[in-house]
This record gives sequence, structure tokens and C-alpha cells, in this order.
Amino acid sequence: MSTSTIAPQTLTAKDFVTDQEVRWCPGCGDYSILAQVQKVMPTLNIPKENIVIISGIGCSSRFPYYMNTYGMHSIHGRATAVASGLKASRPELSVWIVSGDGDSLSIGGNHTIHLLRRNFDVNMLVFNNQIYGLTKGQYSPTSEEKKVTKSTPYGSIDHPFNPLALAMGADATFIARSMDRDVKHLQQILIRANQHKGSSFVEIYQNCNIFNDGAFEVFTEKSSKADEALFLEQGKPLVFGATQNKGIKLDGFKPIVVEIGDKYSIDDLWIHDEADFYKAQILVRMFDNPQNADHLPRPFGVFYQTERACYEDVMAMQIEEVITTKGKGDLDKLLRGREVWEIA
Repeated sequence: MSTSTIAPQTLTAKDFVTDQEVRWCPGCGDYSILAQVQKVMPTLNIPKENIVIISGIGCSSRFPYYMNTYGMHSIHGRATAVASGLKASRPELSVWIVSGDGDSLSIGGNHTIHLLRRNFDVNMLVFNNQIYGLTKGQYSPTSEEKKVTKSTPYGSIDHPFNPLALAMGADATFIARSMDRDVKHLQQILIRANQHKGSSFVEIYQNCNIFNDGAFEVFTEKSSKADEALFLEQGKPLVFGATQNKGIKLDGFKPIVVEIGDKYSIDDLWIHDEADFYKAQILVRMFDNPQNADHLPRPFGVFYQTERACYEDVMAMQIEEVITTKGKGDLDKLLRGREVWEIA
């Protein structure tokens, strides 16, 4: 009797494209993010049937329709809750959460922080365009102060969320930032997020060319990118500038910009360490308005990464321990309860 084995299928980006018409506005940054996710997926060596995309409500939340994997377009702000339940019951699946700044930080803010603190092994991609795009241009939790929108005609008086600072406060184990227009960098961050065991929180600057065009232009345009964007690399000094002539040095706990030359050298600069919790707190606060005269560049890359037990793994161990000590449960007995009484 002869036996044969079927070689695993080699996947390409086209294998993750669906027959659905992509219904985003022409020029939307979501197109680039979708393309990078489709390019990265074949490199992860995960069968398509084991990949699940969970989204909430918003422009970004159409994502599952355009990925040829399993997926669910859930309800507003609850993608994290749905993904948590799925990962708890099917821990072998690769679960990706796609959400926007409104979906994940406004109505879904509470679910986001609890997903991160529980540390489910999922990847959360937050498309941040600093506006509500699907509902046609109201200010969002990440919109800057004095932002004039349809819901704030005289300018927003809200103080905006700093998404990565929020993730640090929730004790996320992987925190990173990228942008839609830097495709190579975004691909690298997606790969790093997948490699991490635990909750990966990735903020992606995404341009809404209809209601908030150019919100991140200073970080993406060639004329300004080199001086305004700081790309973090593990074990390397924080260097930036058109000719790599600037760096970040710590003055106590305060980061300052220095010129590399006679007074300061590469050896004087801050060396990035993704495992340094305290320096990560400083990095996520490098969030100045680029229009200020004395400001810091905005960091991109992996800010922080650490290891902590994942919720689904601890839950499975707890269930095994209880079964070992008390035996398997009796559902009928549980439903009837421990206390009964008779009515004469």
C-alpha cells in the first residue's frame, strides 16, 4: 500500500485578495495598509484557514471583506471583545484586529485597555487618521486641539488621546507605530507584531484624503520626513536628519536634540532598547506639535516589547489543574445549583 503526502501550498499576496469591490475613497491610506497586509501574510507560513480578521465599525472595518481569510465585521468598539472570545476558545488561530481611532479609543476604549492588560496573543492594528471618516468628518479622540470639523465648527476643546501612551498604561507587551505611506517599514512592523507572543498594539498613521488630508504629511513628505520622523532600531543610537546629522540625547530624563559634530558624537546619543520600560515611557511622550519652534521628531518603530503570560494559555492551565484536582464538571448539576428547597 503506497502513501503520499501533499506539499503545503505556497501562498502569494494574490491568494489573500477577494472578489469584493474595495469601497474606500480613491486615494485613501487604507489601500496601502491592505496591500501590505496581503504581501506580509504569505511570509508568515500560516494556513489561510487559521487566519481570522476581526473588525469593528468604521472605514477600516471593511477590512475582513477584502482579505481572503476567515473574518468578522463585528459591532462598534467591540472587535477586541469578539477577538478575545475567539482566541480564548480557539488559541491555535492567528487573530488580527483591525480598528480605527474612533472605534478603538472612543466607544471601544474600555475593551482595548482590557485586551492589552490581559495579553491575549493577538495583533491589533489601529488605523489612526485623527477623524471620523465613515460618518463624514467629525472630530475623533485623536484629533488635535482646536480642530475644526463638522461637529466642532469653532474648534475642538478636547485634549486628544496619545494611543501609544494609553497602551503603555494598559501594560501592553508590544507597542509600535508605522504609517501607510512607508510601505517597507509597515511590512517590517507587521512581521514583528506577528512574531510577538502576546498582544501587539500597532498604531498606523493613515491619511483620510477626504476629511483630514495631510494630517501626517510632515512625516511622509520627502522635504520634511528626514527631520520630523525618527526611526527606532534596536541597539542603535537615535539618529535622524537629512544627512543623519542630528540625534537624541537624554539630559537626565529629558530628551533633547543635538547636532552631531564637534560637541556631540554618536557615542553621546541615546541607544534604543525595546526592553527598557522606563525609556519607552519617554519615547511615547515624544509627541510634540511639529509646528512648535522647539520640538522633537516623532518616533516610528517598535517602542517596547516584553514577555508576559498570555491569557488563553493561563486559562487553559487553570482548567487542566481544576479537572485534575476535582474531575470534569457536571453541567446538569451546575444548572440545578447547590441549594434546593421543597414547597409543601
